[in-house]
Amino acid sequence: QVQVVESGGGLAQPGGSLRLSCVVSGSDFTIDITGWYRQAPGKQRELVAYITRNGRTNYVDSVKGRFTISRDNAKNTASLQMNSLKPEDTAVYYCKAGVRGLQNGEYWGQGTQVTVAS
Repeated sequence: QVQVVESGGGLAQPGGSLRLSCVVSGSDFTIDITGWYRQAPGKQRELVAYITRNGRTNYVDSVKGRFTISRDNAKNTASLQMNSLKPEDTAVYYCKAGVRGLQNGEYWGQGTQVTVAS
């Protein structure tokens, strides 16, 4: 079974920074793509950024230039560096891993709360 665990959320002031981490554990799998999503109260979950195994990235327009996604293939981890945070970034952030192998499929973490407020 593949497990995904996020960490690093918390409270930040507008203009501040937070770094989210995602650890994927299990056996007999390879991560093809890792994505960070977020869901604010009363809103649909949206894709924030993703990164492929070969390092290709993509971001939603609202975070371009502020957020940076990265990954370590050897450690099966991914991170989301969030700078210049805005109150509208407040949401629960989720990591999703698309894997192949014996555990082929998509796996979600439980989410981590990010709150941006003064």
